[in-house]
Amino acid sequence: MTLFRTGLSRGLVAGLMVFSSLTPAFAEGGAAAAEVRPVLWVEAKAEHAGLLNFAGTVEPRIKTDLAFRTLGRVTARNVQVGDVVKQGAVLMEIDPLALQLAVRSAQADLNSAQAQLENARITEKRKETLAASNSVSQADLELAQQGLISAQASVDKSQSSLDKAREQLGYALLKADFDGAITSTLGNVGQTVASGQTMLTLARLDQRDAVVDVPEALLPAVRATPEINVELQLDPHVTARGILREVAPEADATTRTHRLKIAIDTAPAAFRLGSVVTVRFSTDDGLEVIMLPTSALLHRDGKDFVWRIDPDGKQVHLTAVKTDPKFANSSHMRILSGVSRGDKIVAAGVDELQDGQNIRLGQERRT
Repeated sequence: MTLFRTGLSRGLVAGLMVFSSLTPAFAEGGAAAAEVRPVLWVEAKAEHAGLLNFAGTVEPRIKTDLAFRTLGRVTARNVQVGDVVKQGAVLMEIDPLALQLAVRSAQADLNSAQAQLENARITEKRKETLAASNSVSQADLELAQQGLISAQASVDKSQSSLDKAREQLGYALLKADFDGAITSTLGNVGQTVASGQTMLTLARLDQRDAVVDVPEALLPAVRATPEINVELQLDPHVTARGILREVAPEADATTRTHRLKIAIDTAPAAFRLGSVVTVRFSTDDGLEVIMLPTSALLHRDGKDFVWRIDPDGKQVHLTAVKTDPKFANSSHMRILSGVSRGDKIVAAGVDELQDGQNIRLGQERRT
């Protein structure tokens, strides 16, 4: 019995010693496991300046909505969408009967006023002759002179009314204000239209723009590009040089892109309105471009760093990079050196990591 107790005691002591020796190891392993951080990451993808290629359309720089300047019923429409017209060409007509009657009425009023003027002129001359021989008073002469002035004013008023009526008669014809192409039609024969109601849209052909939508992150690179080439998608060999003319100050509420208008006034005639084009923005060096989200950058002592993830995805290392200052206020930064194609970079939480820290790859960020 004593021997059994002695053996049991010795076994218990040995077990306690083994447990106590293993406990620090378990604690150390748990602490090490606690240091592993999941990270959001992004893969550095290098692309050529072709990254700055956008599909767009050719649109007119100037287009005007044409409308009749008087009420009437449409009697003729001489154009269709796509027709090319010359300045002064009659595009649509409305019934001119009411306007013609107004011209006749104004002409009759003018004839009556001219007759009254002639009568007043004769009366004034007669009064002037009689006044010379003291046959009429000076008051009668002045009254005749005033009547002549009044009759002349009536003639002038009637003449203005006739000119106005003739001008309004011209409103029955809707003419092209300049050479261009019809891009839309909104009226048909038999339709009664109001004054100012849009009937046609006329676009100039000599001033054209290539219109594209560009993400906000690429605006700095687009603004700084030294050369813009525009080519037809149907025939890439047909190209034109463009000039950045306008950048929309606000992003589209839905797509969050900015609309750019590139002037292509010297483009060949093949760049018709509505043609689909590819706009290519060439970078200043023509080299490959690596873009990383700004959240991946760590700023220390006036320098920029990123956390590069080991190929096995278990540790991170602090890596110095050179960035393009043109992208200082952008959501993405262009990396000039320090990062290569295919590198995995921590995309968020860069202030909470240490060099050599164990990590676990989390979700990949899509740029």
